[in-house]
Amino acid sequence: MKKEQLLNIAQELGSPVYVYDAHKIESQYKRLTSAFTNVKNLKINYAAKALSNISVLKFLKNLGSGLDTVSIQEVQLGLVAGFKAQNIIFTPNGVSLEEIEEVAKLGVQINIDNLSILEQFGSKHPDIPVCIRINPHVMAGGNTNISVGHIDSKFGISIHQIPHILRIVENTKMHINGIHMHTGSDILDIDVFLYASEILFETAKNFKNLEFIDFGSGFKVPYKKGDIETNIEELGKKLTSRFNEFCKSYGKELTLAFEPGKFLVSEAGFFLVKVNVVKQTTSTVFAQVDSGFNHLIRPMLYGSQHEIMNISNPDGRERFYSVVGYICETDTFANNRRINEINEGDILAFKNAGAYCFTMASNYNSRFRPAEVLWYNNKAHLIRKHETFDDLLANQVTVDLSKKKSVVKK
Repeated sequence: MKKEQLLNIAQELGSPVYVYDAHKIESQYKRLTSAFTNVKNLKINYAAKALSNISVLKFLKNLGSGLDTVSIQEVQLGLVAGFKAQNIIFTPNGVSLEEIEEVAKLGVQINIDNLSILEQFGSKHPDIPVCIRINPHVMAGGNTNISVGHIDSKFGISIHQIPHILRIVENTKMHINGIHMHTGSDILDIDVFLYASEILFETAKNFKNLEFIDFGSGFKVPYKKGDIETNIEELGKKLTSRFNEFCKSYGKELTLAFEPGKFLVSEAGFFLVKVNVVKQTTSTVFAQVDSGFNHLIRPMLYGSQHEIMNISNPDGRERFYSVVGYICETDTFANNRRINEINEGDILAFKNAGAYCFTMASNYNSRFRPAEVLWYNNKAHLIRKHETFDDLLANQVTVDLSKKKSVVKK
């Protein structure tokens, strides 16, 4: 998207506001499918947790995507968006057996990541096909909070517990139709991914009636100029060759599945904020904006770096600023960053704001969550309204305390 288009949206709708470029989402989807064009059966399940706005879900469904979900609410959103139940996979962690059973009733593919639930579900519902999430004990990802395949992770069933899995499957006679892994996000080294894939192939040999192997995702996208990213094309070439080879030895054409979230929507997103104050201290120039970690927590939670553009003064002289929010805690978006000269009232655009930004937003400090806009066919479509004060009160219940007697004894 052009800076002028973003600026027009901020001026028309106010700030803060999220903007998503549908055409970038489409190009990322096609890039991934093109990398695996030589796989006979490829399935892309978009990870709804990255960005779950119903209009974005519908757009991805129309591209041919399935849906990866982690809660029954995401499953329900997917169904409302028009995804067929058989094109949704449910990969929760630590949820109750009751929630898994409720999702199973909807006809969604179940993916189980612990021995206890596997045995309970298999004992009660042996005829419902189940995928198993394996922990390959491979450390991958750009931050400990998003590295989920290592030995201390809460996710998945350890590869060292394969005998336990096989015992449960044998005892319950349950139907295992898929094997799954997800090592983490921001994977740079495709050799690490390929190594983990070999573990998954070896595990798959234990199950004779598989329909698919799910390799998760975690592909890294660039966050700044010159930043490195996962080489999807090289990974496609190498994993395709190995997958097709495995299918031959397995004696059956399986489906190769992925669950990209950030890869599809991160670069499509822009977060637009207004500069309230430019504050000079003895050591720093702060650009204080009309947002905070209540709207964009990733820099504080993950140490992620979002490129920041001054779209009100794109040709101005570059100066150094620390961009901070209005929350009553430290909420620093950027430290000592080179940005075109900033004046009060300017609109700043945070790049890579499509994934895990709005979905992690909150009403901290009783602030409203922003509007969302989908840029499609050269037009801005409002896909979520700015919240209002009524939204803050919507589910609160007022109790009349005026006639209560004091319980404090004198």
